[in-house]
Amino acid sequence: MSQRTRILIAVLILVVLVGAILGIDALRRRSSPTPADAPVVLEAGSIPIYVNGTLAAGFTPDDLAELEQVSFVDAEEGKTQEGWLLRDVLLLHLAQRDLDPDTLVTVISTSRDKSAQLTWAEVDDPANSVMFDLSGRGTLKLVSLLERLDVRDEWIQDVDKIEVVNQ
Repeated sequence: MSQRTRILIAVLILVVLVGAILGIDALRRRSSPTPADAPVVLEAGSIPIYVNGTLAAGFTPDDLAELEQVSFVDAEEGKTQEGWLLRDVLLLHLAQRDLDPDTLVTVISTSRDKSAQLTWAEVDDPANSVMFDLSGRGTLKLVSLLERLDVRDEWIQDVDKIEVVNQ
């Protein structure tokens, strides 16, 4: 066998090996879940966000530090309520294009057996000041200037779940 034949055989073996490695890698990538398909894992104390019944994301009050704080004075006691707009919290985890004006957003406190259902149009309107405020115990409460959420008895304290349903 000539030197030239040996070199051609060696190059051919290398090409076959590289092709096999690339083929196996492509098969593994195709069968493994992509980040969008990967299940959402929540850390302890997170508030889950469900979209159309599927867990989409979650957050803790500490995650809200990067958001701009807003405030208003409640009409009932004249105290300042300061926190983060529900709109901004949702947009950290959901795309605005997926939220139509009639999309329903339900904020739930299972421990208090209370909930508030709002449309995205209400949540998105800054004049409504639909926001989370930190309670004295470090939990989130939903407060707002909307008539159905403007007094303490109507606020959703100890929020532990958010459901978003597209109509």
